[in-house]
Amino acid sequence: MKPNLRAAALFPLLAFAACESVTPDTDGYDANAACTVPFDPASVGPLPTDLASYTHAGPQGPAEAFSHGVASGDPTEDAVILWTRVTTDVTSPEVVPVFYEVALDEAFTDRVAAGEVTTGAFRDHTVKVDVTGLKWGRDYFYRFHALGRTSPVGKTRLAPGEAGARCARFAVVSCSSYAHGYFHAYGHIAARPDVDLVLHLGDYIYEYGTDQYGGVRAYEPAHEIKTLADYRTRYAQYRRDPDLQAIHRAHPMIAVWDDHETADNSFADGANNHQDDEGDWQLRKAVATQAYFEWMPIRDNPAQHIWRAFRYGELADLIFLDTRIAGRDEQIGDPAGDGPERHILGDEQEAWLRAQLRDGSGQWRIIGQQVMVAHLQSGSVPFNMDQWDGYSNARGRLFDMLAEYTDENAVVLTGDIHSSWGLELARDPFAADYDPARDNLGVEFVVPGITSPGFPTGIGDLASEKFANSNPHLKYSNLEQRGYMLLDVDPKRVQADYYVLDGVEKNQGTQTFDAGLTARRGDARLSFAAGPVDRDSE
Repeated sequence: MKPNLRAAALFPLLAFAACESVTPDTDGYDANAACTVPFDPASVGPLPTDLASYTHAGPQGPAEAFSHGVASGDPTEDAVILWTRVTTDVTSPEVVPVFYEVALDEAFTDRVAAGEVTTGAFRDHTVKVDVTGLKWGRDYFYRFHALGRTSPVGKTRLAPGEAGARCARFAVVSCSSYAHGYFHAYGHIAARPDVDLVLHLGDYIYEYGTDQYGGVRAYEPAHEIKTLADYRTRYAQYRRDPDLQAIHRAHPMIAVWDDHETADNSFADGANNHQDDEGDWQLRKAVATQAYFEWMPIRDNPAQHIWRAFRYGELADLIFLDTRIAGRDEQIGDPAGDGPERHILGDEQEAWLRAQLRDGSGQWRIIGQQVMVAHLQSGSVPFNMDQWDGYSNARGRLFDMLAEYTDENAVVLTGDIHSSWGLELARDPFAADYDPARDNLGVEFVVPGITSPGFPTGIGDLASEKFANSNPHLKYSNLEQRGYMLLDVDPKRVQADYYVLDGVEKNQGTQTFDAGLTARRGDARLSFAAGPVDRDSE
């Protein structure tokens, strides 16, 4: 989100400090000792003996053949997507063979899968392999070979099976504006051995040109991106960043786009940052989608939908939405114009979501999406009509689903607004008789930007208190600092631990723990934790 004039007019009423309206979790529950992740080495089974090995007889390719690193994503119980890109030179063939291998050890002594695929200019020399037949319960290592060169080694994990993990830890991120600073937060997450999976909620890239929005680092290309070649070049620049490469090497990722993967404040038929003289919107959306599926470790599908679901053992159903371009109607400025016919998901995706919530079996329903679901008002005026506040009837239908199917075990994860929030979800938290114990349907954790700027500094304490008091379901906010969130999940509770940075300039990036918020299963209320969960990697 690039703050627009409608939102900017409300900034003077925003809170920066954590609200004090909740109490610590003091009943002796020890999240650090709540679960373990068992692994039976025998479950891997005998190693295959007929796997091919890489050979190369032609000219050696450039030293930077794998300069965009490797990545993995969309893990299931027995499969994961592996990704890389091959940089070629004038001696390279038009179609490049690429060999991949997967092993139980970083030395690739105990290999479990190997094979060859091809790539070329038709897909910007990117490679995606859906490796199947794997077993949950341990790390896998993978690498690629092409043109006589070998890629860096990546590490990945699968989603647990039905009787798998009794806990999980997800790193949740969004909003990485290359022009605003350095990706220190990605580097911190890459260094954490306790992360099972990274959930990226969008704005992985930004579409602006150099100095149009942020001026710390220059963009490639220097102009606003609009064509397929432009989007491919921007992804290529991002994927040369060392911290972004590190997080992809260290952990698998499930990603969805937000608006800047196409253009600011996008919707199905246009965007705030797309004008008539910039060409056809549907073409721009199509090429942006093509580049996304080429460059991201996402499982391909014929419709190129990003809304999809994953089962994380019995622990959680992970449900990811597209609130941007699949079925969203155009944003409006006046809440009075928000009729029941307006959509933020579209009919098809809304029906799919209902089926996922109805048929899911996870102890938690974790919904990853782009814009804030919770009500947020300045007085009686919605804070931002680009959020679900601008689609109140669609939100009502979502809340109907949560009430019918989730039994107060719904957790919404949100990005987009470059700031940290902890909120409780209720149909009308402003009602005079609002009772959180009776009325709450779930909780929402909004994650800060990796680099994208938060709200202006210098907001007065009295204004902050006024804003917090007028939104009783708001339990925590940090509207300035960049960083990330860790979501720790076990059958009894979820805890969101917020880590923030001292800055995103080149000589900054020190992280500190800011707050931990917990919610118990079956009781959709938030409380502050005494400290972060400190679970060792297993």
